[in-house]
Amino acid sequence: MKLLIHGRNLELTPALRDYTENKLSRAVGHFDGLVQEADVHLSVARNPRVPQQTAEVTLFASGTVIRAQERSENLYASIDLVANKLARQLQRHKDRRNNHHQKNTAQTADVELNLNSDLQGDLQGDLTAGRSAQLPAPVVRNKYYAMPAMSLDDAIHQLEVIDHDFYVFREKQSGELQVVYQRNHGGYGVIQARS
Repeated sequence: MKLLIHGRNLELTPALRDYTENKLSRAVGHFDGLVQEADVHLSVARNPRVPQQTAEVTLFASGTVIRAQERSENLYASIDLVANKLARQLQRHKDRRNNHHQKNTAQTADVELNLNSDLQGDLQGDLTAGRSAQLPAPVVRNKYYAMPAMSLDDAIHQLEVIDHDFYVFREKQSGELQVVYQRNHGGYGVIQARS
């Protein structure tokens, strides 16, 4: 597993680097090479009155991004918490992969891939026709990611493993963009565009 460790407002000592590597190796080690890369960001709040030390980890596991973040007053405790959270998320991901074997043959998978690429090409052409790329001034950060078509169940799974409040996805049957989010009182909601 490739491990990248970054520090913000702190010095990455060899002891801190070794502790982080050891904890993540233990959390990920049980999953038989499922994780190819881990990106770790350790940070300390600039305000000395706020004793907040954060460990944020993004794992790249066989085409899936798994993300976890934990904060506490002690950076070592934050690393422990985030390693435990990642181990639980990886276990859920592995269980889901094992329980949902692909039932399509290679031939039907190729047909779907061709249909999806044709559909995405048509949509891309319609969306960008006659427009030039311009970013508004207040944009602080852009994120780009591949958006393969998926079912609602797959989108909910992605939402759970990335540890965000919402997930934008392209619905498999209609090809339309939708947003799935966690409701405050439990369950999930879906936002769909109305024609």
